[in-house]
Amino acid sequence: MSTQNNHSSKPRKQPADWLEGLKDNFSSDATSGFMIFLLALPLSLGIAKASDFPAVMGLVTAIIGGIVVTFFTGSKLAIKGPAAGLIVIVAGAVAEFGGGVEGWQMAAGVMVVAGLVQIAFGVLKLGRLADFFPLSAIHGMLAAIGLIIIAKQIPALLNVDPAMTKGHGPLGLFVEIPHFIANMNPGVTLIGLVSLAVMIFWPKFKNKWAKRIPAPLLVLLFAIPAGLAMNLQDAPAYTLLKVGNILDKVAINANAGGLAHAGIFVKYVVMIALVGSLESLLTVKAIDIMDPFQRKSDTNQDLIAVGIGNTLAALVGGLPMISEVARSSANVRNGARTRWANFFHGIFLLVFAVAAYPVLEMIPNAALAAMLIAVGINLAHPKEFLSMYKIGSEQLAIFLVTIFVTLLEDLLLGIAAGIILKIIIHLVRGASFRSLFRSAADTHVEGDNFQVTIHHAALFSNYLGIKKELDAIPNGKQVQIILADDIQLVDHSFMENLVHFQHDYEQTGGHVEIVGLDQLLPISAHPLAARKRPH
Repeated sequence: MSTQNNHSSKPRKQPADWLEGLKDNFSSDATSGFMIFLLALPLSLGIAKASDFPAVMGLVTAIIGGIVVTFFTGSKLAIKGPAAGLIVIVAGAVAEFGGGVEGWQMAAGVMVVAGLVQIAFGVLKLGRLADFFPLSAIHGMLAAIGLIIIAKQIPALLNVDPAMTKGHGPLGLFVEIPHFIANMNPGVTLIGLVSLAVMIFWPKFKNKWAKRIPAPLLVLLFAIPAGLAMNLQDAPAYTLLKVGNILDKVAINANAGGLAHAGIFVKYVVMIALVGSLESLLTVKAIDIMDPFQRKSDTNQDLIAVGIGNTLAALVGGLPMISEVARSSANVRNGARTRWANFFHGIFLLVFAVAAYPVLEMIPNAALAAMLIAVGINLAHPKEFLSMYKIGSEQLAIFLVTIFVTLLEDLLLGIAAGIILKIIIHLVRGASFRSLFRSAADTHVEGDNFQVTIHHAALFSNYLGIKKELDAIPNGKQVQIILADDIQLVDHSFMENLVHFQHDYEQTGGHVEIVGLDQLLPISAHPLAARKRPH
């Protein structure tokens, strides 16, 4: 593995923060905020509807994520709002609490507690949480979420009666697709299919102006006039989106009645807090790499910010929010410079939701379903399966087991199954049981030279202890990370975390050299493949 840094360009002068940053960067941040508003508007509505929440509650969450959370965030460029990755969990909570208004309000009660748990995560400095979970299991979880979104949105794309989907899990919905096709509405389905084509193919255009127009906006510009031309106002009630005036909907909607079902309540608190935090942390790490000013986010502060936003949103019946990756990466591409872009996107959403909500009720649900299916395709794209296979057959196995158990049971069991399989593979490959969760690393210092020697095994499950040693090294030093002669195994997650540490540390002006990798055999030809000691 090469230890040369591919991101060695000198950091640009960082923009000022707070009021000075607002004054200096008003134009670029307001422009990006407006573009993100155009992207967030339909997606927030679709995510809420797919989660079995009132559609307007998706806007409520995005508005709070923009206007309120901006003042607490630990990331300068991450956009806060509802995420497709939590649809499966939220809809599951609503269903298990009986569905309808009562199910929505009890699910919101769960989310109030989940938000408080996320605040506690941040206060306890658990921003390192994402570093514990094996990457193949995380990718498997996201791919499973994508498949479930696709399964649940195909009936809406075909505009079949929602009653036909009752009682079917994700696998059952895929089996029923021929039945749904036989009962589809051809005109509305055409709107859905054209919308899906726009979502998939528009981003592939390389023209710089095309890249500045969000595909969801184009979908609305097509779908609303098409619906009017087809007189869909006279179609069944499930054909068009129902929104209502946001000012009439905002109240204390959270209901603590779910506490009467303690097992369900605790399960969904854990899933929302854990999966939401993981997705947020992974997004923040990705956006830090994209940030042209190479700023480093405070992940603990960002967890606190997301927790505050989730607690407030849930109290009024909103969805859980995260630092959302598609909107955040678009924010970077649109030239945002400070936290104020997130604030502006919330302001634009609020103004539109109050002043123009009747327009939203002209949106065919098939168009929203197309947007979400496109999100699902991205999460479960065949390239994800191929990528796992290239890293190593064991990574593909963990990935597939996580997907299968998630589809069959739920996300918590899916992630647990992936982790258990990863641990079994490590034990078979020679890692001792003791080394699974106990790191063995020591640091030797001579002037500006730091040597961190790692013993026995370097794994996803013991990386946090090793990371603690690495994080204690001051910026701008000469660092050697030595894989000792007694090390038996280095797994893929550890390899990737090591590369991220090298990249981040060298941005401070220091240098990182990794010693000992040549003594270990890679599992595959991939540069980040797991490595084991030959026997």
